[in-house]
Amino acid sequence: MKYAFVFPGQGSQAIGMGKDFYENFGVAKEMFETASDVLGLDFKKLLFEENDLLNQTQYTQPAIFLVSQIAHTILQQESPLLAHFALGHSLGEISALCVALGVGFEDGLRLTKARGEMMTKACEGKDAGMMVIVGLSDEVAEEATSSWRNQGKSVWCANYNGDGQIVLAGKKSDLASIEEPIKALGAKRALLLPMSVASHCPLLESMCEPFEELLRKYLKPKFALPIISNATTKPYDTAEQAYELLRLQLISPVLYKQSILAVDEHIDAYIELGHNSVLKGLNKRLSQKPTLTIANTQTLQESISQLEQQ
Repeated sequence: MKYAFVFPGQGSQAIGMGKDFYENFGVAKEMFETASDVLGLDFKKLLFEENDLLNQTQYTQPAIFLVSQIAHTILQQESPLLAHFALGHSLGEISALCVALGVGFEDGLRLTKARGEMMTKACEGKDAGMMVIVGLSDEVAEEATSSWRNQGKSVWCANYNGDGQIVLAGKKSDLASIEEPIKALGAKRALLLPMSVASHCPLLESMCEPFEELLRKYLKPKFALPIISNATTKPYDTAEQAYELLRLQLISPVLYKQSILAVDEHIDAYIELGHNSVLKGLNKRLSQKPTLTIANTQTLQESISQLEQQ
């Protein structure tokens, strides 16, 4: 059996994520403590108590990264399973990088927090936002956003999540202005997201160079397994490739749908590592291959049981 590990990005966070693992596995407690020490954050408080910080991107990103790494570490502890590919959704590509031994756990924490901070800074004063649209084809969305840019609006396709679901990025005022026109084109829903950053579009251009400098500081030369690039859907396994691809990812749309279609014929199942089952839901629309989730003790046991039967 061949497997692809998949890792979620922003939007999968929730208060309480990682708590089940924390309460049931010593290694999870150790990783929480390490993360808290490395970043000077109380991750127990951030993830287990009601607060507003978890939805701020500089905290969201290392929190999601931490829970994904805990899920992977526990899976490896409980099962000898090895992946043939790793891929993630946006931030999840950094989680994939860590599992592929392209960056250490502690440096991955530093990298994800810095990524969030840089995104926030890059979008300051730019009226940045994102909008999810449902029920429109990729082609119609691309043509429409191109036409609106020609009219002076700052709107881009930022995530291709699956048939009928696309996320746009740009200026909030411009996104709000196209809500009704995009419905007139056939979209069933157009919803502005509660975000103050605009990921995967040219509004992040100013962070590309400093982020690449961090990649050069933290990445290891060769990876243990190929990662599928969000920006190109092609596999890569060296730091030299990653410098350009992870920089490009910041200002390019996340080709998640296309990435799944590219890897699908080469694997037998997907394993989602992290809180919730967001990617499992997307994968169901894209592939007939199963997606198993490692989100808590129950899903861990269920997934291992299914894997042992295959």
